[in-house]
Amino acid sequence: MTSEPTQPLEPSFRDSVDIMFNRAVRLMDLPPGLEEKIRVCNATYTVRFGVRLRGQIHTFTGYRSVHSEHMEPVKGGIRYSMGVHQDEVEALAALMTYKCALVEVPYGGSKGGLRIDPREWEEHELELITRRFAYELAKRDLINPAQNVPAPDMGTGEREMAWIADQYRRMNTTDINASACVTGKPLNAGGIAGRVEATGRGVQYALREFFRHPEDVAKANLSGGLEGKRIIVQGLGNVGYHAAKFLSEEDGARITGIIERDGALHDENGLDVEKIHQWIRSHGTIKGYPEASLVEDGAGYLEADCDILIPAALEGVIHRDNADRVKAPLIIEAANGPITARGDEILRRKGTVIIPDMYANAGGVTVSYFEWVKNLSHIRFGRMQRRAEETQHHMIVDELERLSADKGLGWTLSEGFKSRYLKGSGELELVRSGLDDTMRTAYQAMREVWNARDDVSDLRTAAYLVAIGRVAGSYRAKGL
Repeated sequence: MTSEPTQPLEPSFRDSVDIMFNRAVRLMDLPPGLEEKIRVCNATYTVRFGVRLRGQIHTFTGYRSVHSEHMEPVKGGIRYSMGVHQDEVEALAALMTYKCALVEVPYGGSKGGLRIDPREWEEHELELITRRFAYELAKRDLINPAQNVPAPDMGTGEREMAWIADQYRRMNTTDINASACVTGKPLNAGGIAGRVEATGRGVQYALREFFRHPEDVAKANLSGGLEGKRIIVQGLGNVGYHAAKFLSEEDGARITGIIERDGALHDENGLDVEKIHQWIRSHGTIKGYPEASLVEDGAGYLEADCDILIPAALEGVIHRDNADRVKAPLIIEAANGPITARGDEILRRKGTVIIPDMYANAGGVTVSYFEWVKNLSHIRFGRMQRRAEETQHHMIVDELERLSADKGLGWTLSEGFKSRYLKGSGELELVRSGLDDTMRTAYQAMREVWNARDDVSDLRTAAYLVAIGRVAGSYRAKGL
């Protein structure tokens, strides 16, 4: 009796990253040894530690993976989730290597995770757990301003980064650069303006740059700009919330759908992102929200009609079983790995344009880089030049208005223009400017490959080609 042929299994997240890496290197002329050196993960540390909580010792398992040290320090977030495991952490570390190379941030790739559900613990308990995890990593130099610099990820935020930074400082009392051991800290603990919004803001800047190139937009069977485009966002966490808010409030896009774990909200005329965000914070669910239709099948709503789909939650939500039904002609991956390798193949065959995760969500690591530089320089951005800029601008405005009066021209500059022009650049303005420049430059590097090479049909392959080429260049410069 012969068995029925089975469909090939969906590759794991780690395998998906390797498949996409291999797809790119086949188009490159790399020595096999160098190709392997770039692909493999250098080291993964597993730590198991106990913390006395609620009258007994609880043992926790954490990971810190270092994918590539072609540049140091290495960089990557720490996530808190019961789904954390070694393969996931190593895949995310690899993505960080390629992401940093693509956006020209001088880091190698790393990632960390702690197998924990943060919702099960009180704040003071989470602090004890986080500090012990930080201690275990720091004593192995897996937290260090010059070697390994973590950041927030899923399940962590400013609070946890402040605890980690303080723990490192306690262990290294004479390190003047201790604040640079971690990024994503609160402003009053050495953080930087614009870091919380950075990844969502980067998604906005990525879409803006895409829509600046009509020939790229046409490949997605779209036209015009962002205004009026119908967008579905999956996941209204930090990244999805800020991306949806900025795109709707500043670019005139319509957020027609928001998907959460307990369903989806729909309104073809556009949802109020801020109201929904506040509702979720107050009620813990989207259910009961009165100003939109509730769709019970949130996962199925990924297949709804829209112009742009923004998966901003977990990896693997678009896969071989649903990719063919996804209608969005343009997908921008705000999450890490939301499309599996098999799903990616199906979408590419359909002609769907995918703006890949390693580029789309690089806003976080870019602004983390700015924070790290700020910590090392020990001075707030804008402090030296802001008032000098304002003085120069005042001189120009005053001279223009004096000339108008002397010549009897009778015109004056509008108050709106003057207030905007006369304001010097503070830290937030400089951070946004640097992020915008980074996202523009990186997209242009990708699209140059995408449009110039007949053997490159998608932006993901183009992104890998650019990133791997830069990593290879770094290794060659080291003599490898």
